[in-house]
Amino acid sequence: MDQQTFKHINQILARDSKSTTYKFALLRGTIDLIEDNSPFIIVKNDRAHFPLGLLIEKWLLYYYPLVAVPQINGQAQLAFAAQLQRLVSFYELRGGFSAFYNDLKNKGIPTELQPLFLALVRKLAATITQMPMKYIGNSIYNNYYGIYQYERGPSKRTTILDAEYLIRNFGTFSIPLDYYEAFQVLGSFITGQDAILFKWAEFSVQASRQTLSVTQVLNEVLKSPITARDIAESKALYKSILQTDGKVRCVWSGDTLTRYDIDHIIPFTIWKNNDLWNLLPARPDLNNQKRDKIPSPTLIDNRRELITHYWELIFQHKKQRFQKEIQVALLGYQTQSDWHELAITQLKQSCDYLINSRGFEGWNG
Repeated sequence: MDQQTFKHINQILARDSKSTTYKFALLRGTIDLIEDNSPFIIVKNDRAHFPLGLLIEKWLLYYYPLVAVPQINGQAQLAFAAQLQRLVSFYELRGGFSAFYNDLKNKGIPTELQPLFLALVRKLAATITQMPMKYIGNSIYNNYYGIYQYERGPSKRTTILDAEYLIRNFGTFSIPLDYYEAFQVLGSFITGQDAILFKWAEFSVQASRQTLSVTQVLNEVLKSPITARDIAESKALYKSILQTDGKVRCVWSGDTLTRYDIDHIIPFTIWKNNDLWNLLPARPDLNNQKRDKIPSPTLIDNRRELITHYWELIFQHKKQRFQKEIQVALLGYQTQSDWHELAITQLKQSCDYLINSRGFEGWNG
């Protein structure tokens, strides 16, 4: 295990495309199995091997309470939504989630539910192995199954459908030993059980003598002072300044614009910053193309003349606010009159850090 493995994990979390929650469920399930110290985990040939059935069981438990919660962007449903919804409906009047878990772990799935259960777990196995396992890590290795590998196994007939059946009948999957060791060290922080905010929330619940819940505290801890209205005000302010200057040019292409978006140089989703220096006019199609990507240091260099032009324009119109914001965000202790070059250098360093250390996707315009 080396530093590069940790960087790759960071990159997977930040950069791998995510149109569903499947990749989150795959990583969470893998980490939970490692945290459980499952005796079924076997290390051989520089890889750690797990029964796929254990992961199927985790997915059943993750998605059962989420069956009515959107898990895919757009109108599509989970690949296994129909079967899972029917299973949830079956248990609604039979004890709910706890009753299902007891059947799965101890008693076995009732005979009348077995055909549905088989269809569900087979669909889960196909979804896991053909979707997130195939694509996860693609942003790093540029090929399928770059991290996870799946091996089919022999099926064993049985009249009892339970957790053991899943372990015995769905083959195995494996991950590189470096990732296994990294998940052993960092796993609980990635899934949140040992994350600072989660521990903070747990302490607050105890301090309240259980009058609060972890969910309530997390909602408060995660609140940001920057709201959508603040964003709208910043954009409106910048647009009014641009209108007095006349010609508006796209910061990323240099094209003269009659219609434009106000783009966050460093995306708002990554750094909730509505400073005026971070808001620049961009062609709508380029703004949409950039989205949550980080402009590369090379791109910043190529566009420095237009970036500093807009900074100077804002400085002229909103001197006090602009000075305070750029001093805190980019200049730090530096107070030289040639602040333009210092700010560009720090902006490039920040973008380089986000791309190469934090793992966010770079954008070259």
